[in-house]
Amino acid sequence: MTNTVKPETAGVIAPPPLIHLAGLAIAIVLDYAVRPLPITDGAWRWLPAALLISSGAVFIALPGVRFRLAKTALRPWKPTTALVTDGIYRLSRNPIYVGMALVYAGLGFGLNTIWAFGLLVVVLPVMHFGVIRREEKYLETLFGDNYRAYKETTPRWL
Repeated sequence: MTNTVKPETAGVIAPPPLIHLAGLAIAIVLDYAVRPLPITDGAWRWLPAALLISSGAVFIALPGVRFRLAKTALRPWKPTTALVTDGIYRLSRNPIYVGMALVYAGLGFGLNTIWAFGLLVVVLPVMHFGVIRREEKYLETLFGDNYRAYKETTPRWL
């Protein structure tokens, strides 16, 4: 009989905000080094930027409340002690990452760099394979059938 040891954390490759910030930083550097056509020359870009950033902030903030109520770590590199499936987690298994992508897109508009959107197609797979898949495996190990049932009824994104 083998003893299976549960992992202490999800083992994500990097803190998710840093992954998004790295993509945005590279976009800004590319924007200055190789100036493509801007998204727009007008100030109108701040309207979609503000809408995306504020929507993303809601998707990031609401889960924090749920995690505090459940008395579990919000940061994926810390041990998880409870499975949160209520509140905004009824709509998405990854509302924080939805929020981060919205904020990222909003900053891309606001900074007027098309590179941000080009690099988002790199950031999202890094998040998927380096963070989300690892978290899912970790949560399935910790919570078993409860997590599998949650995955069946709740979409990953929206």
